[in-house]
Amino acid sequence: MKSDTNKISRLGGLLLVLLLSGLIVSACTVTSKESAGATAVTESEPAANTSDGGITVVGRGETFGQPDRANVTVGVDIFAKDVNAATNDNEEIIEAIITALKDQGIAPEDIQTSNYSLWAEQFYGDNGPEGIAGYRVSNQVNITIRNIDNVSEVLTAAIDAGANNIYGVYFSVAEPATLETEARELAIANARERAESLAELSGVGLGDVRIISEVVSQPAFPQPGLGGGVAYEMAADSINSIAPGQLSYQVQVQVTYDLIQP
Repeated sequence: MKSDTNKISRLGGLLLVLLLSGLIVSACTVTSKESAGATAVTESEPAANTSDGGITVVGRGETFGQPDRANVTVGVDIFAKDVNAATNDNEEIIEAIITALKDQGIAPEDIQTSNYSLWAEQFYGDNGPEGIAGYRVSNQVNITIRNIDNVSEVLTAAIDAGANNIYGVYFSVAEPATLETEARELAIANARERAESLAELSGVGLGDVRIISEVVSQPAFPQPGLGGGVAYEMAADSINSIAPGQLSYQVQVQVTYDLIQP
């Protein structure tokens, strides 16, 4: 009876050993499979090697547009010994200029007076100022000409009405947004082209845009030869030679790109 009990005990112990061995083998198999799966995921999703540095380039774009508007400033400078005479004469001439401009088709909202000044002028002797020689009154009229083919006619009318100074003729485009957009597109494309060239020469790839900054130039060029204070006699020949030409709109961008290491 004791012998049978020992056999049963040994058999139970053997079964326990086999059961534990099976659990250990199963656990090792699961661990191995999980490790293999993790390795497979790591190898199937390689990350791009993007460096902390970058590349910064400057791109430029330029477009040209036909001016469709001109801004002109004419002036009246009057001197008289009597202050009332100086102010009255100046006022009469300004009114005559405004009337002449309206006759040329200039709208009232495109006519503006500015920079009205009145001061006494001294006469000097050997010992300095000795009294008032008279009074000078200066006034200006700013004109917006929306038909640039009439610039010469408008200036001639102003001078005939009494203007004795022409301070400048500036051409512009009333709606420059389209020209600026075209210049901006050219600037961005130019920056990209430069960056790709530098990256290729350096043996690296070009990544995403990191930073962009922009500078836009607003052209408003004065017509040469008609600067401040052109006298009546000098203006006659210059007026007929006014030509609007073309205006250049320029955009400059500075772009920083990420670099991708091979």
